[in-house]
Amino acid sequence: QVQLVESGGGLVQPGGSLRLSCAASGRIFSINIMGWFRQVPGKERALVATITSSGSTQYADSVKGRFTVSRDNAANTVYLQMDSLKVEDTAVYYCYAYLQLSTYWGQGTQVTVSS
Repeated sequence: QVQLVESGGGLVQPGGSLRLSCAASGRIFSINIMGWFRQVPGKERALVATITSSGSTQYADSVKGRFTVSRDNAANTVYLQMDSLKVEDTAVYYCYAYLQLSTYWGQGTQVTVSS
């Protein structure tokens, strides 16, 4: 069993920054892909950013140039640096990991961008 624990959400003003972290624990050999999705009420969960074990990244168009995903493979941890935050970035952010042919999700952390 694999667990993902997120931290770093909160309230920030437009234009501000936040950094999310997600640590994976459990029976892990290696993690193929880690990343972040987000969800707002009434909408489906949507990709924000992912990163492979070799460092290849993928971003949603709406966050390119503002968000940066990174990971520490030794610590099984993924990060999301969010800069120039906008009101429309408000959502619950979910950590994601794909390993050993299974998908795992964190419990979610609320990010609210508001003045």
